[in-house]
Amino acid sequence: MSPSSIPGTSPAPTLPTGEEIVQDLPWRWNTQGRVFLVGGLGFMFDAWDVSLNGVLIPLLREEWGLSAGQAAWIGTANLIGMALGAFVWGTVADRIGRKRAFAATLLVFSLFTLAGALTGDIGWFVLFRFLAGFGLGGCIPVDYALVGEFTPRRHRGTVLTAMDGWWPIGAAACGFLSAWLVATWGDWRLPLLAMVLPALLVFLVRLLVPESPLFLIQQGREAEARAVIDEMVRRTGEPVRDYVLPPVPAPRPLTVAALGEQLTALWRYSWRVTVVAWGLFFTIMLVYYIALQWLPTFLIDAGYEQSRAFIMTGAMAAVGLLGVVVAAWLVERTGRKWLLGLTAAVASFLLAVLAALLGVPPAVLPLVLAFGFVVQVAIPVLYAYVSELYPTELRGSGFGWASAVSRIAAGVGPLLFVAWLVPALGLVWSFVVTGVLVVGAVAVMAAMAPETKGRELEVTEAS
Repeated sequence: MSPSSIPGTSPAPTLPTGEEIVQDLPWRWNTQGRVFLVGGLGFMFDAWDVSLNGVLIPLLREEWGLSAGQAAWIGTANLIGMALGAFVWGTVADRIGRKRAFAATLLVFSLFTLAGALTGDIGWFVLFRFLAGFGLGGCIPVDYALVGEFTPRRHRGTVLTAMDGWWPIGAAACGFLSAWLVATWGDWRLPLLAMVLPALLVFLVRLLVPESPLFLIQQGREAEARAVIDEMVRRTGEPVRDYVLPPVPAPRPLTVAALGEQLTALWRYSWRVTVVAWGLFFTIMLVYYIALQWLPTFLIDAGYEQSRAFIMTGAMAAVGLLGVVVAAWLVERTGRKWLLGLTAAVASFLLAVLAALLGVPPAVLPLVLAFGFVVQVAIPVLYAYVSELYPTELRGSGFGWASAVSRIAAGVGPLLFVAWLVPALGLVWSFVVTGVLVVGAVAVMAAMAPETKGRELEVTEAS
């Protein structure tokens, strides 16, 4: 007879697991906050680089006499590079770790951004923008996997939503600094060079952040996982408790075939989740990237001065910081799905209204700011939501593939938008079409995906 079956005795207590310890810790700025800050800086440079396409397109169109279709390749090449980088680096991060993958992404980005500033040929420039995008494309999936796995469960929605606050900071810094640099010196290379050294600094600082303990557990690296968990407990001031680490399969090596294996695993885990994640990323980010890359050009073509167009785009990004604050406050109150669906649809149709009123100057800035605010409520909720839909084994690659889909949409979509859709339908109806796509993706989410508010993160893939 076991002790637990003897009358009057209590069953032996069950020890918590390592991941439960991590996800139940209190939030401390010297612990999880350090990861949030360093990861967020990498995310900021992703925003800066994407926004830079909106600056470079009108500048190089004038400098090199490019057509609208040729100029569109500047942003298209960069974003296709980001798409490739997103799923490659997401898979790499699931195999070699979040820390090493993050550092490598920034190093690749910095080197090819510098190369782009030193060329005077559109062909080489497009190639270097592609390669810089490949490096930086890994930042978002790696960032969200890393930050999400360090963050306590009860704060995860707020923290992952707040991560997107780094995006408007980077996008606004790009718009305002580029307007000043170009107005003062008139050289398109300066906005490129302005972000290389800070990105290299983040690369060095990133080396000071520990590896994700959930990743180490999933890889079976017990001693390293315990060292990180014990240090987190010490830093947060929590009492030391015994815990267990679950047995895991032997880690698989990183190979080219792993990319296809991870993609297959995503669909095997849940085809509904993957359809929803890809659909939301494709449509919402298509709308946002069209605005971010082409709004300066639309404003210039409508008669606004070049510097004013850059400043208005920077203001659109800056007001998004308020949107992120609102999203972080609402996301644990409303849940992810309702908030995401409403704000994504409203933001999409605000662009159609803006396009209809481009010739009415008093209305333009308020509409630009309204779009910037609402879309930056939707996007951080999207990122938090999708990062919670997959288990640890697939979190980096799941988010990475969804991000890759969005970058393909953002790369090819604006090219088709300006070269085909706008000439055929006009700017207003073209934005109506993209808005309808967003509403369709939201409807699919409502029907097929779960709410993730308060749900514990899975550590290994479900069978």
